[in-house]
Amino acid sequence: MKRLQWAALPVGVAILIGLVLHEGAHDVLQTLRSAGFVLLWLVPLHALPLLLDAYAWHLLLARRTRLVFLWWVAAVREAVSRLLPVASVGGEIVGIRLARWRIDDASGVTASVIVEVLVTMAVQYAFASLGLVLIVASSSAADTWRTIGAALLLSLPVPLVAIVLMRRGGIFQALERWAARLLGDAHPWLQGIDGRRLDVDIDALMRRTGLLLRAFAWQFAGYALGALETWWALALLGHPVSVGGALAIEALTQAVRHAAFIVPAGVGVQEATVVLLAQLFGVSHEAALSLALVKRMREIVFGCLALASWQVAEVMRRRVSRASIVTNR
Repeated sequence: MKRLQWAALPVGVAILIGLVLHEGAHDVLQTLRSAGFVLLWLVPLHALPLLLDAYAWHLLLARRTRLVFLWWVAAVREAVSRLLPVASVGGEIVGIRLARWRIDDASGVTASVIVEVLVTMAVQYAFASLGLVLIVASSSAADTWRTIGAALLLSLPVPLVAIVLMRRGGIFQALERWAARLLGDAHPWLQGIDGRRLDVDIDALMRRTGLLLRAFAWQFAGYALGALETWWALALLGHPVSVGGALAIEALTQAVRHAAFIVPAGVGVQEATVVLLAQLFGVSHEAALSLALVKRMREIVFGCLALASWQVAEVMRRRVSRASIVTNR
């Protein structure tokens, strides 16, 4: 998988370079310059939708730790998944590890993240469907929305199959048995894993329909609030769009970004999608590419800050652990 990602990276970079050369680097830079440093406010603005997403996870964890801590972990999870070549799943693994700093229940934490991922899949599908409806309502580009609609329809079995498998139960216990036969019971990867308990914890969460609906609602609200970035950025760039237009651009950009997980950080793919969708709502070519670059800039700055804070936290934790060992001696 990692080799495929690195092989896809040059393709994404080529797409990005092609977009910049096609639209004209000078015109794009002029558009960005006209907006000025106010665009930097988009970086802290991103913390708001992340807060709503973290609150959904907070509910699934039965509020066993502080929301502020999960908010920070959510930022690190997103940064790992979006900026590092981990096929969009490394963030979940890091999130489980960080959450266990405060919650000494490996199975419960892992179950909450797995169920949260399933909820996120449902939210992404619903949000992308909303974006498609908004495009159909405001655009005459029939070929575009038909293509997007077909893609959504073809991808529908993925979340449905995942949810059905989780509801049936026993999947992780079966995986544990299969891995034990393949690697041997003493393999270090299998130490500390209890597939049966994990299945029980996942099933307990999946049976709580009200809890799942609340988590869905908070996550969906977070995704919708994330469209504020697109709306405000285009207003600053001098090409405002309606709230519905901003929602459509954000929704379908997110859908394509997650579908193209094989490309590290979605380089090129995300930018091409933003340019195409923004133009459907009357945004000029240079402003559309400027929006794509602004979103990328925000993602890199916010993500790098989150990754740096994670490394600082790891160093501090090691120092505290070493000091505790020395004291006990």
